[in-house]
Amino acid sequence: MDYRKQLKSALDMVRQEGRYRVFADLKRRRGAFPSAEHFAETGSHDTTVWCSNDYLGMSQHPSVIAAMHEAVDAVGAGSGGTRNISGTTHYHVELENELADLHGKDAALLFTSAYVANDATLSTLSELLPGCVVFSDEKNHASMIAGIRNGRGPKRIFRHNDLEALEAQLKDVPRDVPKIIAFESVYSMDGHIAPIGAICDLAKTYNALTYLDEVHAVGLYGARGGGLAERDGVMARVDIINGTLAKGFGVMGGYIAGSRDLCDAVRSYAPGFIFTTSLAPALAAGALASIRHLKNSNVERQRLQERAALLKARLADVGLPVMESPSHIVPIMIGDPVHCKAVTDALLDHHQIYVQPINYPTVPRGTERIRLTPSPQHTDAQLEALIAALQELWAACPVSSGKTVRLAAE
Repeated sequence: MDYRKQLKSALDMVRQEGRYRVFADLKRRRGAFPSAEHFAETGSHDTTVWCSNDYLGMSQHPSVIAAMHEAVDAVGAGSGGTRNISGTTHYHVELENELADLHGKDAALLFTSAYVANDATLSTLSELLPGCVVFSDEKNHASMIAGIRNGRGPKRIFRHNDLEALEAQLKDVPRDVPKIIAFESVYSMDGHIAPIGAICDLAKTYNALTYLDEVHAVGLYGARGGGLAERDGVMARVDIINGTLAKGFGVMGGYIAGSRDLCDAVRSYAPGFIFTTSLAPALAAGALASIRHLKNSNVERQRLQERAALLKARLADVGLPVMESPSHIVPIMIGDPVHCKAVTDALLDHHQIYVQPINYPTVPRGTERIRLTPSPQHTDAQLEALIAALQELWAACPVSSGKTVRLAAE
């Protein structure tokens, strides 16, 4: 086999489909989020970031930065190894205790990312619960799909947020067969919100465990930032919660929270935990500071919701195809990968606005979009500059069928 030719062919196919991804070379400025410096062939330019998952700007918060500096000064850079050998520090222990408290659970377990936490936990549970059937929402994140697949057990895929479809599938499995219902609270590409309480009702009726991915909700919802389950008053009814330290909390890492035996079983059996170097102590310290701050401050959450509501209203006012969303996610439908990239390229090159195109496999083909994520730090002036830039692009690019953007320059 000509390996180089084969790899080039694979890349050429992605390019031909219009979904080849190009990373913007950015350098964020401490204390000036969402501003950043963009490095391009023509030189460097100021730009405004509108697609960051640092939803609350906590990566820039003084208490988070100070905690990370203090940890580096106190213990150095790396953790020293896996948790089982030499990679458990007091920062990790404190952080797990704080996360368990945040979600009202007995215990929590840290991972290097929420992706790894989902993959490791779901695959391990499938192996530890013989014959376990996993019921998975069709729009679940790739990490949940990977975990379910790697568990090699039976699975059922139910229509997105469809309680009737889920119940029909649950009815087909005997009550004494182990079951897990895996779903998300906020679906990040559409902004949809799951009916958590109603799913918990079905889980109780049909003797199933609930596995809730709160990655796009922790820090952002609830009186203390515990997520949508906290906001909706159903946190105690969810058996296993997956979360991230990299979005609302602004640092890095992932975790699960649940019963002590559950976390201990995953800790003892999951290769994705056992054989992975633990988070650097500075990351754990920064996440700890962020969680503690957001447990006691609603200012950031309130401002985020206000910014998101204003952005949605302004987009609708000027007739742009903003997708309806009850969450802080603001998607704008385009419907074609080439046009989607052309829009984001124009925003960056001509308007100094950074938004990444969202293409397959992140979303289904034909539903390509841009995904805006306003933050508490986005100003009215930055919001209006974004609206003006999008209006200019849409005016120059007639929209066919109300969905797909056709660029006049093509």
